Amino acid sequence: MQRHLLFFAAVILLGPGLTASAQQAARNTNGKLLFGTDAALRVAEVSSPVLSPDKTSVAYLVRTTLEPKGKPWKDVTQVWVTSAAGPASAARQYTRGDESAMQVRWSPDGSKLGFIRSAGTGESARPEVWFIYSNGGSAWPVTTLPGGVQAFAFSPDGKSLLLVAGPKPNPAHLLEIKDHIDAAVVDHNPVLSQLWLWDIAGGKARQLTNGDFTVSDPQWSPDGHEVLFVTRPTPALEDGSRTTEYLLNLQTGHMRLLGSTADYVSDARWSPDGATIAFLATPKGQQIRQQVDAGLYLVPAAGGVPRALTFPLGAGTPVWAPDGQTIYFSTVDHEAVAVFAVSVASGAVRRLSHQAADVHLDHISPDGSFAIGTWSDPTHPAEVFRANLDFTALHNLTDQNQWLASYALGSATVLKWKSSADGMEIEGVVTEPVGFDASRKYPFLLNPHGGPTGATTLSFNPTEQILAANGYLVLEPNFRGSSGRGLAFATADENDWGGGDFHDDMSGVDAVIAKGWADPNRMGEFGWSYGGYMRYWIDTHTRRFRAISPGAGLTDLYPFYSQTDIYSYLKLFFKNKDPWDLRAEYWDHSPMKYVEDVTTPTMILEGLDDHRVPIAQQQEFYRALSDRHVPVEFITYPREHHGFVEPHHLQDRWQRYLVFFGRYLDNAPVTESAPTLAALRRDLPGAAAAAVTTPANR
Repeated sequence: MQRHLLFFAAVILLGPGLTASAQQAARNTNGKLLFGTDAALRVAEVSSPVLSPDKTSVAYLVRTTLEPKGKPWKDVTQVWVTSAAGPASAARQYTRGDESAMQVRWSPDGSKLGFIRSAGTGESARPEVWFIYSNGGSAWPVTTLPGGVQAFAFSPDGKSLLLVAGPKPNPAHLLEIKDHIDAAVVDHNPVLSQLWLWDIAGGKARQLTNGDFTVSDPQWSPDGHEVLFVTRPTPALEDGSRTTEYLLNLQTGHMRLLGSTADYVSDARWSPDGATIAFLATPKGQQIRQQVDAGLYLVPAAGGVPRALTFPLGAGTPVWAPDGQTIYFSTVDHEAVAVFAVSVASGAVRRLSHQAADVHLDHISPDGSFAIGTWSDPTHPAEVFRANLDFTALHNLTDQNQWLASYALGSATVLKWKSSADGMEIEGVVTEPVGFDASRKYPFLLNPHGGPTGATTLSFNPTEQILAANGYLVLEPNFRGSSGRGLAFATADENDWGGGDFHDDMSGVDAVIAKGWADPNRMGEFGWSYGGYMRYWIDTHTRRFRAISPGAGLTDLYPFYSQTDIYSYLKLFFKNKDPWDLRAEYWDHSPMKYVEDVTTPTMILEGLDDHRVPIAQQQEFYRALSDRHVPVEFITYPREHHGFVEPHHLQDRWQRYLVFFGRYLDNAPVTESAPTLAALRRDLPGAAAAAVTTPANR
């Protein structure tokens, strides 16, 4: 799992490009299809299951790639409903078209489903709440807020909606923008969302908050008299971790803080009787802890001193048992996402799920007899499950990707090794090529995750499956600085970027070679965000790899601090000091300092609208390699931010990996069409052939 970032009109039902796909002819020795980029775009992404009040049905969201006739491919999310008792074949699609739905919710009486979808056309289009009956039919828009709706929640009596919405656009300002009178002052006049109450029968809205903050995550109290909501100073990502939680009395209008003013507070949830509130908190100025060590706290709803329920891995959003005696949550534990339970009375914590998978809990049934959520492992994309509260078995309620049964997929296992830096035990996920034979050596790719406080877990990864289908062995190390092993491990890379984590990664490479699985003369590496940083760092510190592809990576940390949209996060890793106060350390840990040592063919990838790691970081490294006549290829993608969303761009990136590494690691792609491969090969650096030599250690 790589979730942390520093760092269909006419629809082709089988998925984009599959009607004329080369991969349909690509099969393994057992006759099964091989998973190429067309198949990767066909994978349906399942998320957000919600249980109906009568516990008989589950609504959920499914994102698929559609090909509207005469328009670019796009991802669209739709509402589906299935039986809470199964079978998976009972699932029905409720919404259609080329507009996405999000945040599906049941009305308290179970008669309707609510969700957010765009209403209006052209410049007047904005997200609003829509309703659809629980037995299906046509959906209709409900709210009409000029600023659009970002989140909503049904009141317990079903008569009102609690909304998060932006302010009404200023007509004069819209005209100015249309006439290009649009100069903007940086860090001034942020658009702040507020809390609103919508009367469903009357069709009117009342604004509840008007603070110098932006609002999210609205939660009703069980009696409908109070609400919880999260605030942060601005919508800017830089302020995303600076959260506070408020409790608002709807009768008096009185607001009060939840928890300590010295903490960042979020994810507050009411106990079933409304007497207690569970929430997550971390000390201010310690955003790394928010990612890996968020504390779970309890506080009386009427006010009082919060009580900590300690847990070394950090808790996820709390889910109360109906009897109020237990709180459940999911969190990363080494190479899995697992479900845990904590006793409200004693604070004792137990791990419940033990599958080699990502298991995300969403709801406990009203009678406390079962749970629902989503699960995924390396050969199964996420599906909705039902489980008893011991989580020993997960029973699928959906099967959105049953077509994958005709494909041969690569297996994944956890590998452990000792770091050459200090003997610390490091772990990672190895994805095996299809038809893996432990007695053979395979072309090898190293792929560290982003973050650095991210983690690779045992979930379905289309990129790795494409590579496995094309004969690659892939290692994804969870180097020091990763989440899933507690605070000490997550902070072990502070002021040491490119130090211990570099040795962790390279020791993992040595461990795979020692197993006899990797061909040491056919090794490459790729990564994104902090993984891109590590790619640049390795590019400048070893010649063991024949090809390297950094994506959206950090090259020069001094200017990066002023370029990125999460500058304070970077500072946490460098003694919480600005680069002008710690110039030598920022430069010492910048790959640009060592760029004269690079000789390895390099392919750089970047989104042109990336505000996390702006393009200047890639341009700097590209120019240095180009001027020094090192084989280098630089590909940019219009409209893409730090995480790619356009299907054509995602496919292009996958295909370029196959062509680039196929050339330098002598491993021709087998899943893609010949015309596509020929076109992309023309983009390879002219000096490519001369640069492919036997690598030497240094």
